Amino acid sequence: MYDMDKRKLLSVLSHGSIFFSTTLVSIGIPVAMLFVSDDPVVKDNAKEAINFHFNVWFYGAIIAFLTFITLGLLGFILGPIGFVVHWALTILAITHCLGNPDQPYRYPFTFRLL
Repeated sequence: MYDMDKRKLLSVLSHGSIFFSTTLVSIGIPVAMLFVSDDPVVKDNAKEAINFHFNVWFYGAIIAFLTFITLGLLGFILGPIGFVVHWALTILAITHCLGNPDQPYRYPFTFRLL
């Protein structure tokens, strides 16, 4: 009923926008997908991508605070770990959307506001 290529593209765009999470504009891509698309799987993927943006920013703020408090010592440990986890989960979401477009991806270890 729904176009699979379009579903894959919009879902991958929603999850892939996290690669630009340092710009606050990146959250606009999944927000736009949420309002533009009528496909329920794309909408679920967009909601999950929005929640993941909030999680990345929240955990980044915690890491920044701990780095400030410890005069940069924890930043050398937690910063790279957070960066690798952030990218690995995003790549996992993209491969899931390309391999199984009928099922929305759910990020592990995230709190969901939407």
